[in-house]
Amino acid sequence: MKKLLLLLVLVLSVGVIAACGNTEKSSSSSEDKKEIKIGATAGPYSDMVSKAIKPLLEKKGYKVEVVEFSDYIQPNKALGNGDIDANLFQHKIYMENFAKENNLELSELVVVPTAPMGVYSNKYSSLDEVAEGSTISLPNDPVNLARALGVLEDAGLITLDPDVNPLTVSEKDVKDNSKNLKLQPIEAGQLPRSVDSVDLAAVPGNFALAAKMDLLDALVLEDMPDDYRNRVVVNTKDLDATFAKDIKEVVESAEFEATMDEQFKGFGKPAWMANR
Repeated sequence: MKKLLLLLVLVLSVGVIAACGNTEKSSSSSEDKKEIKIGATAGPYSDMVSKAIKPLLEKKGYKVEVVEFSDYIQPNKALGNGDIDANLFQHKIYMENFAKENNLELSELVVVPTAPMGVYSNKYSSLDEVAEGSTISLPNDPVNLARALGVLEDAGLITLDPDVNPLTVSEKDVKDNSKNLKLQPIEAGQLPRSVDSVDLAAVPGNFALAAKMDLLDALVLEDMPDDYRNRVVVNTKDLDATFAKDIKEVVESAEFEATMDEQFKGFGKPAWMANR
């Protein structure tokens, strides 16, 4: 009986030691995570991950899988449930609203260069040529509409109510329209096609690039507030994870900026990059 009790104690001791070892190993493997998945919408931002972020992370020893999405819902859902570790496709306002509405804890890691909205025309070669009563198509969703109106104001074509938040401004806030431009809000995805049928079109950068438009063909490009620039986003609990810090480090590197300058011409740089 004594031998049996001694044997049982030894077995239990080994089990406890093994469990502790497994716990330490699990904690260590979480800290030393070297395989990561980064989600992005198909197009320029999945290209940015593949061409400018992934190679630099691989130099640090990571194995990186780029997961492409075709909508703006699934990248955050996949992040929240742990299917991916980070994503790149959204600006701050969208991220905060989505997180609130879906009970997610999301945080931005770093703001990246972003394709700006531009005013395009097949009729005019400069804004100085814009005639009285010209028609301009604009995005009909509130966020992009506010951006488009800001571009027109910066270009001197309209004046907006200075007391209104520039992030939520709409057509009713136009105080001066000296050329009597006809503002024609339409679905954002239709804006590239509308260039052929209207005098001017304010086209968000991602839709312009999807339609194979050259950002540098715009009569004017948006001086985009950083709140509208896309960012790498992670679950808030991972903000201090090593992989998150390494993603931030490679995006802030000179090598990343050089790739952006070479392969993503026309993308507007965030303040931290433009001012360094």
